[in-house]
Amino acid sequence: QVQLAESGGGLVQAGGSLRLSCTASGFTFSDHAMGWFRQAPGKERDFVAAISRSGGSTYYRSSAKGRFTISRDNARNTVYLQIDSLKPEDTAVYYCAAASVTKTLYTRLDSYPYWGQGTQVTVSS
Repeated sequence: QVQLAESGGGLVQAGGSLRLSCTASGFTFSDHAMGWFRQAPGKERDFVAAISRSGGSTYYRSSAKGRFTISRDNARNTVYLQIDSLKPEDTAVYYCAAASVTKTLYTRLDSYPYWGQGTQVTVSS
């Protein structure tokens, strides 16, 4: 059974940092690219970042470049999202997802058949 469990969210002041973690089980983690998405209240779920199976390639939404860093540890079946200089507009539920092995468009939601339950990030001004 595929499981993705996010952690590391919370309430933080603007300018602070968080590191989100997502631990996977039930599938061969290193066979799948991984992504992070977020969904703010009343808005659609949006792509934030993705990382290739080996970790050698990373992809970011344009507004995330510079403040967000995605990484992975295949030995620990874990993918991370480091968020620095947090802004109130970063407030959202953050989801990790495992991409289909046949998909390469990592910015698209439909490339990801497996999703975690999400972790709430709230940034106060």
